[in-house]
Amino acid sequence: MGSTFGGLNTALTSLYAQRRGLDVTGQNIANASTEGYTRQRVVMHAQNANLVPGVYATTSAVGSGVTVSSVDRLRNTALDQRSFTEHSNSAYHNERAGAYGLIEDVFGEPSDTALQARLQDMWDGWNAVSANPDKTAPKSALLEQATTVASSLNDAHAALNNQYESVRSGLETYKNDVNKAADAIAKLNKEIVVATAAGLQANELQDQRGMQMLKLSELIGATANETPNGALNVYVGSAPLVSEFHTREIDIKSPGALSLADLPARDVELQWTDNETPVAAGGSMGAQLETLAEGGTLHGIASRLDGIARTLAQTVNQIHQPGYGMDGTTAMNFFVPKGSDPLDPNPLVYQQVSASNIVVNEELLKSPGKLAVSSGNPAAVNPEDRVLDGTVADDLSELGTSRTGADSEYQSLIGDLGVAAQSSIRRRDIQNAVTDQVDAARDAESGVNLDEEMTNLLTYQRGYEAASRVLTTIDSMLDQLINRTGLVGR
Repeated sequence: MGSTFGGLNTALTSLYAQRRGLDVTGQNIANASTEGYTRQRVVMHAQNANLVPGVYATTSAVGSGVTVSSVDRLRNTALDQRSFTEHSNSAYHNERAGAYGLIEDVFGEPSDTALQARLQDMWDGWNAVSANPDKTAPKSALLEQATTVASSLNDAHAALNNQYESVRSGLETYKNDVNKAADAIAKLNKEIVVATAAGLQANELQDQRGMQMLKLSELIGATANETPNGALNVYVGSAPLVSEFHTREIDIKSPGALSLADLPARDVELQWTDNETPVAAGGSMGAQLETLAEGGTLHGIASRLDGIARTLAQTVNQIHQPGYGMDGTTAMNFFVPKGSDPLDPNPLVYQQVSASNIVVNEELLKSPGKLAVSSGNPAAVNPEDRVLDGTVADDLSELGTSRTGADSEYQSLIGDLGVAAQSSIRRRDIQNAVTDQVDAARDAESGVNLDEEMTNLLTYQRGYEAASRVLTTIDSMLDQLINRTGLVGR
């Protein structure tokens, strides 16, 4: 038969349990806006009156109260793993789309001040020179327009190189962030394992570890799995980054390219510092490596821009060299590499031209009269042999419509760039929508709902009040039993 005093313990356990529920609910409310916080729930179970009942034992006791068995994190492991994957994909596509956006800004097409318009101005300038081959003003204007074209190519290449250096610097920063996050996870693993083994709750520590893991998934495409002792093992590709309490570091293979000029002789690669094997990076770093690699996004665009500069120099020089200037000058190259001999008649000088070094022959800038405009020599010794027809200038003006000229190559580059940029933006938008859906599903399960917490708050409050009333009632009964029983009739 149960003791009257047993009711006190039953009510007391209820007070403890309801207070624990109030504490956990308060923790949820306090962290409703905390990034990465996972909602917690108190798990209670009824206590048996006879912990080890005998075979023939009987009792009228109905139980010995309630106890809090655990405080659970309402986390879905499958959704967490899915979230790591989708955030990695989103980071990759965001970085890639951003890189294409910056490249499009470099060219700024279509625009009245972009390279295509300046090329057209130059061809129109040649046309004006062909109509007035004996005038100096059209030639000076043409040389200015051609200088602007060369400067535009120089500036475009410099902007691409600046973007390369910026991404390269960002990769260095991300590498350090990955190593720091891995160290943080290893330390949290140790704290969580020790706390779990001691029977303590480590929910907040697990939330901190989850944030670091999400950061790693976005930075380098890391994945993870939890071990039975509560530690989290982290992988990049199939290689371990964190193994319980131990980490591996990543580094950029030395010497790595620091600018476009270093390619293709030197490339940018990530490697594990312990065995110097390549790192199969994803996320933002994976996209950055694609951008920086030989034949990658920036190098490919820069190489095509160099090809456009060479084609421009080749086609213009081939027509300009055989022509004659007003002073009888011939065999001069119009576009040359910066720093070269302006009087060098080598017709293959265009092979040394690139977008970064193309310039107008400085000899022509000093003396516009040496500009080749005529198919014959206007300064021939014999007056009957003198020719000033503007044919060369006219032929040069028609290069703007050539299907194999610099304009055609440039238009092809801009078209391909636009298609690639639009494709990357569409893939980014689709992936971000998928990531948002996964995050919404995860937040619905693990996020704090203030309405629900207020309901729980009232539930535990009423439970605490009811348990207090039980204690008061039992106290009154005991008072009656101890202090008043046997007093009747005295």
